[in-house]
Amino acid sequence: MKLIATLLSAAMLAASAFSAFAAEEKPAAAAKPDLVKGEASFATCAACHGADGNSGTPAYPKLAQQHPDYLVKQLREFKSGQRANAVMSGMVAALSEDDMKNIAAWVAKNKAKPGFAKEKDLVTLGERIYRGGIADRQIAACAGCHSPNGAGIPAQYPRLAGQQSEYTAAQLTAFRDGVRKNSIQMTGVAAKLNDREIKAVADYIAGLH
Repeated sequence: MKLIATLLSAAMLAASAFSAFAAEEKPAAAAKPDLVKGEASFATCAACHGADGNSGTPAYPKLAQQHPDYLVKQLREFKSGQRANAVMSGMVAALSEDDMKNIAAWVAKNKAKPGFAKEKDLVTLGERIYRGGIADRQIAACAGCHSPNGAGIPAQYPRLAGQQSEYTAAQLTAFRDGVRKNSIQMTGVAAKLNDREIKAVADYIAGLH
C-alpha cells in the first residue's frame, strides 16, 4: 500500500508540475485594440481620409471598412520605408504598434460609402479585366484575390469596392512603374497593364458594391 501511495503521490506531483509548466509556456492573449484611442489618433488622419475614413478627395483612399490587418501592414511599411510616401512616412513616424492597431480597428469598423463608375465607355473593359483578366497576356483576374464584389480577403488582400478611381489608378501605375514596391503580386499584374486598362479597372472598382 505504501508503494502504491508513493507512486500516486509522485504522479500527482508530476501532473501538477506539467500543468504549471504548460501554463508558463502558454502565450499571453493579445490585447484588444482600444477603439477610443484609435478614434482620437485618427483625428490627425481625417483631413485627408475623412472624419470616418470615407475620404472625399479623389487622391486619397477611403479607409472605412478596410481589413484592419491590411491597414496595419501598410502603416508599418510606410514607417519602415518599404512603401515610400513622404507625407505618410511623416504621419506614422511617431506611431507605436499599438497606435497602428488602434487606428486600424477603429476606422475599419466604420461603413464605407459606396462609390460609382464615371467612365461609361470604359466600364465594360474594366469589368472584363476585373472578372476575367486577359488570358492571352497572362493577366490574372482581380476578382481572384479581391473577390467578385471587391470585398477582398481579410489579412491577405484589401477591400477595393467603392475605392476612389483616381487613387486606384495612381496605385496601379505606381506598381507598374516600380514606384510602389511593397507587393510582388501587384507589381507583376500591373506591369502588363496599359494606361487605358488601368483607368478602366479603377473606374469599374469605384462602382463595385
